[in-house]
Amino acid sequence: MIHQWRTAARRRLGTSGRPRRPRAPRGRTAPVTYALITLCCVLFLISPAAGLNPEYGTGEELLAAQRAWFRRWGVIPAELFEDSPGSALTPATALFVHGSWVHLLGNMLFLYVFGAMTEERMGRLQFALFYLGCGYLALLGYAGANADSPESLVGASGAISAVLGAFLFLFPHARVTSLFPFLFFLPLRFPAWLVLPFWAALQWMAAGRAGDGPGVAYLAHLVGFGLGFVFAWVRFGRTTRVEGVPVAAPEGENQP
Repeated sequence: MIHQWRTAARRRLGTSGRPRRPRAPRGRTAPVTYALITLCCVLFLISPAAGLNPEYGTGEELLAAQRAWFRRWGVIPAELFEDSPGSALTPATALFVHGSWVHLLGNMLFLYVFGAMTEERMGRLQFALFYLGCGYLALLGYAGANADSPESLVGASGAISAVLGAFLFLFPHARVTSLFPFLFFLPLRFPAWLVLPFWAALQWMAAGRAGDGPGVAYLAHLVGFGLGFVFAWVRFGRTTRVEGVPVAAPEGENQP
């Protein structure tokens, strides 16, 4: 009987006799993340932004088609707060529209790396609602701060920034492989608690220098990052945070 108790205790505590720390999920079963990536890629390929469909023409004709596409599905801050019901939906539709190949691939890379583990930790339904809700609010926050702008805003940046914020809270010790331009893009591994706040600080500084007109919506990144971190803190703050296993994640010039 004593031998059975000792065996059971070792199974619970591990061979060292100390309680085992919960292991981080490895993001192997993340259907929502993969579905979001697939949907964004398919919509981009059929859009004029990809430049692959000859029906949209070339040159000025193609540029006109792209502008019309962005205005139809993107967020236009100057029109968002009007009485039109369609305008209120644009922060949701804009999450699935991207302006260029670089824009798409950069965002999808970040979503693939950080989204899978976050989805496993949150659960599929909760992660889907979290992604859409935070993405909507991030674009809404940017539009509110630039209410007079007539430029179209598209991209999943706000939602993916929310994923980064949640990842920081849930997996602060996960090792992130980072590429720093000022170090000749030498890959270095740092914990998430160091890399992601540094990324957020870069967004803050860039947002302060950003002028009017089209460009990167750094403010949407900041709003999304903050929303994601707060959500994870409120939802999972009273539970034991998992200890991150080494995870390769790119971090460099391509920002969501």
